[in-house]
Amino acid sequence: MSVNFNSIPSPCYVLEERLLKQNLTLLNQVQQASGAHIILALKGFAMYSVFPLVKQYLSGATASSLNEARLIAEEMGCKAHVYAPAYTDEEFAELLSYSSHLTFNSLNQWERFKDRVLATNPAVSCGLRINPQYSEVATDMYNPCIAGSRLGITANQLPDTLPKGIEGLHFHTLCENDSYTLQRTLQAVEEKFGKWLHQIKWLNMGGGHLITRKDYNPQHLIELIQNIRQKYAVEVILEPGSAIAWQTGYLRSKVLDIIDSQGIMVAILDVSFAAHMPDCLEMPYKPRIFGATDAVAGKPTYRMGGMTCLAGDFMGDYSFDLPLQIGDTIVFDDMIHYTMVKTTTFNGVNLPSIGIWQENDTFKLIRTFGYQSYKDKLS
Repeated sequence: MSVNFNSIPSPCYVLEERLLKQNLTLLNQVQQASGAHIILALKGFAMYSVFPLVKQYLSGATASSLNEARLIAEEMGCKAHVYAPAYTDEEFAELLSYSSHLTFNSLNQWERFKDRVLATNPAVSCGLRINPQYSEVATDMYNPCIAGSRLGITANQLPDTLPKGIEGLHFHTLCENDSYTLQRTLQAVEEKFGKWLHQIKWLNMGGGHLITRKDYNPQHLIELIQNIRQKYAVEVILEPGSAIAWQTGYLRSKVLDIIDSQGIMVAILDVSFAAHMPDCLEMPYKPRIFGATDAVAGKPTYRMGGMTCLAGDFMGDYSFDLPLQIGDTIVFDDMIHYTMVKTTTFNGVNLPSIGIWQENDTFKLIRTFGYQSYKDKLS
């Protein structure tokens, strides 16, 4: 890592341009070799200042709301693949204008909007989200196949012949999984939906394909895609969220205070886990800090505390080689995918700035936030 954090304001999300290009290059290689279309999921990475770069490598982008679809149209200059659990009457016409593909979550939604699609933008290719009732995602919050899931249509709900106007099927049951999980998932999809796969033009395998993780087997994925394309004569679409910006950047922070809380040393930072790193608490997972390890007896050890007054706004415990001092830099690794898109201004805390560590080893500040960003969310 060549980033000079002393030249970067705190707090700040820092995308390392060189690492993003490495990920995009690999994804494009998989795309070219497999014949699939790999598209960016904005729910995982919506840093639109680099959309022109992303577009050089990937086939487009996918949205789950009108705002995301509009951002794709304005900043990437292309139509969006769109899916949402439900669409609203008020937004549907505008959403259609930004869409190339539109996936419906239920037959009710399809029946409600199909005439408006044909009347307004018949060029849009429509599909249905299916639920294969198989997922290896361990955390229920991220598992779309648990009992009572609102996401997707089960096989017993479909007629023998897909409704006229439906050209694709869409499943999304992975979460940062590998190609072998996808292989087992495809077996479930074929067992339950095989007869309908022969009736469609495209199959969207959703997100959760962590193609850029070091232990991922891209060649195995390529073979899976080629087999499905050949067997069913379908176009294959993948829309990974994490893989695009996986391990491409950091959250730079600093120590504001150090307190002794009943024998536990706590370092209070100028960032918030609840407001700026919510995935750490939702998933949950413990982010890596450069220069730190998990707690080790005998070493200076600190609980990392966020700057909001939420009692649970902390992450612990980390050990360092030397005692921390007020003003020390704390750098969290892998903070670009999902983290930036989920930030809030809870407690009125400012959002971290956003910048790029460029390939020429200089820092470019893209965006700062302040009072207006907080006020604009309220009334």
